[in-house]
Amino acid sequence: MPLENYGVLSGTLHRHFRDRPDDQGRWYHVHLEVDTPEGRYACAVDVDSKKSAVGVQWKVFTLHPSVLEPVDAPSPGYHDLARTSGSGAIDYQRHPALAERTGCLFVRRPPGWVQRILDRIDPPRPWTAGSHLEATAALEPILVPGRPVLVFGEPFDEGLGMHNIHQNQGDPAGSQWWDENGTWQDGATMTRRPDGLYDVFLSKFSTQADTTDAGGHPV
Repeated sequence: MPLENYGVLSGTLHRHFRDRPDDQGRWYHVHLEVDTPEGRYACAVDVDSKKSAVGVQWKVFTLHPSVLEPVDAPSPGYHDLARTSGSGAIDYQRHPALAERTGCLFVRRPPGWVQRILDRIDPPRPWTAGSHLEATAALEPILVPGRPVLVFGEPFDEGLGMHNIHQNQGDPAGSQWWDENGTWQDGATMTRRPDGLYDVFLSKFSTQADTTDAGGHPV
């Protein structure tokens, strides 16, 4: 079954800090403290590799808030989201603003000058692979205290907090996370810059598939 609950937290970033290397064994997180009217939320962003030989994978890029409607500027606090297109939910493979490439006009590779124009209009967003420390270093520059922040993922069962802030589909058969696969329930960290644009951090584990079926399972 998919995640039990899924939604977005809107608030103001208070600070962030890293796990100590031995705090949680092989798991490693960057922790965000997010202020809301209900109180301060603790958000654990996964940047661990799940012991994969390749390591964690991530993307960092910028989005205009309009592509995030209807959650481009939600009221502060936690909001449940339906796991459907158009609800504001995130899906790395299906959301047109988050996919590796939003479209292609050519069956064959276009001439170089055409490709350069396409890359400016519709920039490719390939995954970067590396260690948990490299992923942490990629995330931290967007974590500016005082910025408005959107955190997509699963709320804690108890207390104010969010986890599963990463891809939540594509885990292989036989893994302990297979039952949590689902579409339109991926996690993300987004902070709003002074110019109104969002800096975005997405992460996944190299064991997770890049293509999934309607149930979020690997194809």
